[in-house]
Amino acid sequence: MDQDIVQRVKNDPNYRKLKETRSRYGWMLTWSVMIVYYGFTLLNAFDKQFMASKIGAGVMSWGVPLGLFVIVFTVVVTGIYVRRANNEFDALTDAIQKNAAAGTHAGVAQPIRRQA
Repeated sequence: MDQDIVQRVKNDPNYRKLKETRSRYGWMLTWSVMIVYYGFTLLNAFDKQFMASKIGAGVMSWGVPLGLFVIVFTVVVTGIYVRRANNEFDALTDAIQKNAAAGTHAGVAQPIRRQA
């Protein structure tokens, strides 16, 4: 890759913002998923009596809805990341590409707000 383009990308304020924001956001979501997964695993390992206890007068134990929560939580967190990536991170990436191709250093791009 042309060193001039690499330098333009590295010096672009959009690139720095993308790197910092995506990294911070990714770590936040990673830690939340790890807390839920490891919390479920630790609860299962160290409080088996609670996990096996029945909910009300039915036959279902607490382990089933908590396990389902872990699965649904993972899908929701993935959706949250994809939505932000498609709006904010893609806008920054497009701005970086345009600035690198044009050889300019424009200001920080604003995220595009799409209608839901």
